[in-house]
Amino acid sequence: MSDAAIRPKIERASLAESLKTRAPLALVPALALVGFLAIGSFPTWVTLTVAGLAMGMMIFIMASGLTLVFGLMDVINFGHGAFVTVGAFVGFTVLAWLAGWTSDPSILINLTAVFLAILASMAVTGLLGYAFERTIVMPVYGSHLKQILVTMGGLIIAQQLIIVIWGPDAIHLSRPEALQGSFIFGTALVEKYRLLAVVVGLILFLAMSYVLNRTKIGLLVRAGVENGEMVEALGYRIGRLFLGVFMTGSALAGLGGVMWGLYQETITAHMGSEIMVLVFIVVIIGGLGSVGGCFIGAMLVGLLSNYAAFLMPKFALVSTIVLMVAVLMWRPQGLYPVVKAK
Repeated sequence: MSDAAIRPKIERASLAESLKTRAPLALVPALALVGFLAIGSFPTWVTLTVAGLAMGMMIFIMASGLTLVFGLMDVINFGHGAFVTVGAFVGFTVLAWLAGWTSDPSILINLTAVFLAILASMAVTGLLGYAFERTIVMPVYGSHLKQILVTMGGLIIAQQLIIVIWGPDAIHLSRPEALQGSFIFGTALVEKYRLLAVVVGLILFLAMSYVLNRTKIGLLVRAGVENGEMVEALGYRIGRLFLGVFMTGSALAGLGGVMWGLYQETITAHMGSEIMVLVFIVVIIGGLGSVGGCFIGAMLVGLLSNYAAFLMPKFALVSTIVLMVAVLMWRPQGLYPVVKAK
């Protein structure tokens, strides 16, 4: 067969593959458009869309660390929720110490207090992630069943320790003065804190994308996801890379815990295990190990949850499960699965 006859087939196959790759990118705007048509009111749609994006961003913050840990280390970490809870309680403690700052009308002082709470939470959960990986996760590398059992045990222990330190009762976590309430955007009402959550989540996604795609560390992480043995053979300490990724994932969970606690304005010792249902759904939808897929999955979950809660409150209870089933029927491995070399 001549080159002239083969070339069109190659081009058609390339176009089909390109469309298949880019198709998930259209899901979020498509869902937003469907939501607008179903709601019918532009101000209401804007309010719900911002709320959905904020919810999605916070879930992405918590899920991104988990999907990185699974993608690189092949570790199913059910204890990830413990870092979310610890992050929320550490953030609460720091904000309580800075009560004078959070009650100040200055938005700059308020944001500084939140930033310090986030830094403290990420530092504590990152160090806890180090201890968790060394003592609990490292002995069970390669065995998913043991990983599920020991990390679930670690989650239960962490919850009980939180009850010992902070008590068993739910704690009210007030937002700083300048982040309370809403403002008018055109004709729509937008909550100030939810807009902040969208900005923080977007900055984190862009930063992670830059690190993973434009830096040597990111190259090693992506190479480790694809073929860890090859990275080891090239002289890099894959064990240290594993540990660094696990600590980063734990720190991101702590950041997500602070953001989610301020979003709900109530924190409990069991909040991490409760939010982990949504986190795992997002990770599965996005494709295990994929940060980009995780981001799209989180946006879909956040938007659908808010649209469904407004349009069909009863359907909202199962909307995320229906979304996951629909995505897996279309793409059984998720939107952007990371395929490991064998």
